[in-house]
Amino acid sequence: MRAPWYVAAGWAIDLFLGGNHRAHEDLEIGVPRDRFGEFAAALAGYELWVPASDGDRFVGCQFEDAGERLETHRQTWVREPETDRWRLDLFREPSDGDRWVCARDEGIRLPYDELIEWTADGIPFGRPVIVLLFKATRTDPAGAEEARDRDEADFAAVLEVLDAERRCFLRELLAQIAPGHPWLARLT
Repeated sequence: MRAPWYVAAGWAIDLFLGGNHRAHEDLEIGVPRDRFGEFAAALAGYELWVPASDGDRFVGCQFEDAGERLETHRQTWVREPETDRWRLDLFREPSDGDRWVCARDEGIRLPYDELIEWTADGIPFGRPVIVLLFKATRTDPAGAEEARDRDEADFAAVLEVLDAERRCFLRELLAQIAPGHPWLARLT
């Protein structure tokens, strides 16, 4: 792929930590929304679905039929028809050219080379500060308690190794988006 992409969410935390510290249900990948066509083309043969909430249950429609939902829901689930298995969860992220734009606050922007870090063997993953920012400001009520437990475990694991500069950056971003969040006190 020529477009920037990165492993997101829990697997990004594990890639940063250098090991698997908890179980994962799926693999999330962050991609620029305005270059999503490149990813869709690379996934020919797979089905692309856009999920949404309908009360307390998930519903979905195929990507080509999603219409306005593409603007309000940034996830695309990738299904392998032959096995009937879901393979990926692609986050269609806002961007501005070569800069990532935070979906929670468009004033937060990072060049992709600052957003994306790399493992020693070349796997791109989202900067842990940004991953934790999204975990701290989760808005999806489905499975909220279980998700909070995972997010707390990820935060605690990263906090043990996060240097002062990164702690400060996360504290600044979190204070901007979610003043009063309980993680703020632990980031001092």
